[in-house]
Amino acid sequence: MELFYLVVFGGLAIIVATMELSKSNKDRINTSSAFNSFKNNYLLGPYVYYLYTTYGFGKGDIGQLFIAGFGSSMLFGTIVGSLADKHGRKRASVTYCITYILSCITKHSPQYRVLMVGRILGGIATSLLFSAFESWLVAEHNKRGFEQQWLSITFSKAIFLGNGLVAILAGLFGNLLVGSLAMGPVAPFDAASIFLAIGMAVIISSWTENYGDASESKDLLTQFRGAAVAIASDEKIALLGAIQSLFEGSMYTFVFLWTPALSPNGEDIPHGFIFATFMLSSMLGSSLASRLLARASIKVESYMQLVFVISSASLLLPVLTSFLVAPSQEKGGSIKFAGCIQLLGFCVFEACVGLFWPSIMKMRSQYIPEEARSTIMNFFRIPLNIFVCIVLYNVDAFPITVMFGMCSGFLFLASMLQRRLLGVAERSSMFYICFWFHHLRCLNVLTNCFEFPPLKMSKCLNKLLYRTEAYRIKQLCV
Repeated sequence: MELFYLVVFGGLAIIVATMELSKSNKDRINTSSAFNSFKNNYLLGPYVYYLYTTYGFGKGDIGQLFIAGFGSSMLFGTIVGSLADKHGRKRASVTYCITYILSCITKHSPQYRVLMVGRILGGIATSLLFSAFESWLVAEHNKRGFEQQWLSITFSKAIFLGNGLVAILAGLFGNLLVGSLAMGPVAPFDAASIFLAIGMAVIISSWTENYGDASESKDLLTQFRGAAVAIASDEKIALLGAIQSLFEGSMYTFVFLWTPALSPNGEDIPHGFIFATFMLSSMLGSSLASRLLARASIKVESYMQLVFVISSASLLLPVLTSFLVAPSQEKGGSIKFAGCIQLLGFCVFEACVGLFWPSIMKMRSQYIPEEARSTIMNFFRIPLNIFVCIVLYNVDAFPITVMFGMCSGFLFLASMLQRRLLGVAERSSMFYICFWFHHLRCLNVLTNCFEFPPLKMSKCLNKLLYRTEAYRIKQLCV
C-alpha cells in the first residue's frame, strides 16, 4: 500500500487520539447505555460502486441503480416513517434489519433487475435507519427523565463510535475480506448481513417499545397533514429541513462521486482503506462536536454556519485541481497528484460530516415535535432524494467537476439558511423573554391599581391593557 495513504491515516489517528485523551471532565458527560447503535452500512459502503463495476455496468447504469435507492426512499420513506410513529419505533428498527439483510442478499446476483430490487429495499431501509432509531432514542430519553444535556452528548458519542470507530474497523475489515483474503467484492455484504442479524437480536431482547402519539391513534393521512402543518407553521422546522436536504444531498452525491474522482483513469486504489480514512476524519469531526455540544455557552446554530462554509470549500477542490493541475492520461497505476490533493479535501469534508450529524440531531430534538418526529424527518428526505435522483440521472451529461461545483454551491446555500435559522431562533427566544418581562410588569401595575382612587384606577387598567397588546410586545422584541 502506498506510503501516502498510511501517512494520512496515521496523521488523522494521532490527532483524534490527542483530542480524545485531552478531553476535560466537562467533555466526558456520562450517557445512558439504553441506546445500542450498530452500523452495518460501513462494511458495504465503499464497495457498492466497485461491485457494480465488476458486474460490467457503466457509470450511467450504476447511476440508475443509485436512483432506484434514493427514489424508493423518497416514495416509501414517508410512509414507513409514519408507520414507525403509529406502530412503534422498535418494530420499525427490526423491519430495517430484515429489509437490509434482503438487500444484501441480492448483491450476489449480477442480473440488473435483481440488483434494482436490492437498491429499492435498501432505500426503504435507509429511511427507517435515519428516522426510527433517532426517534426511539429521543422518546426513550424523555420517558426516562434523563437530563436534556445528555442527549446531545449521546448524539456526539453515537457519531464518534458508530460513524467513527466502528466504521473505521468495518472499512479495514472490508478491505481485508476483499483485498487480503480475496473473497470478492460481495463478501462485505455477507458480513453486513451477519452484523444486522446480531443487531436485530439486541433490539428484540433489550429495547422497549415507544410510539409517536400515545394518546390517540392517527391514520397516515392525519399524520401527513400534521407534519405538513408543523413544517409550514414553524419557520425553524422548514429551515432545518432545507438545510438537512442540501447537506445530505451533497453528501450522498459525494458517496457516488469519490470513487471515480480518485481513479479517473482506472487507478488502483484501496477502497476499504480510503473509506476507513474518511471515517477517521468523521471521527475527528464528531470528537470536536462533543466538545462544542458540551458547552451551553456555544450555540449549535452559530458554529454550524462555519461548518457549512468549510464543507463547501472542500468540495470545490476537485474543480480547482482540474484547472491548476494538468490531467494525467496514464491508464491504471497508482493515485495521481491531483487525486492526493482531492483526498485531503475529501477528508476535510468528512470531518464536517462528523460535525454535522450530532449537531443536526441536537437541532431536530429542539425544534421537531415529538408526536410526529419520524414523519417530519422523512418529509425532509423528499427534497433530498429528488435532488440526488436528478443529479444521478444526468451523471453522464456533466463532468464530475460540474457536479462537485453544484454540491459546493448547495453547501454554501446551506450556510446562508443556517444564518437565517440562527436569527429566527434568537428572535423567538427574545420574544418569550419580552413576553414574560411584560407579564411581570403588568402584574406589578395591576397590584398598584388597587391603591389608587377610582379615576386613576381606570387609567391604570387602560395602561395595563395597552401593555398586554401582542403587537406591542413584538415591536419591543424586534
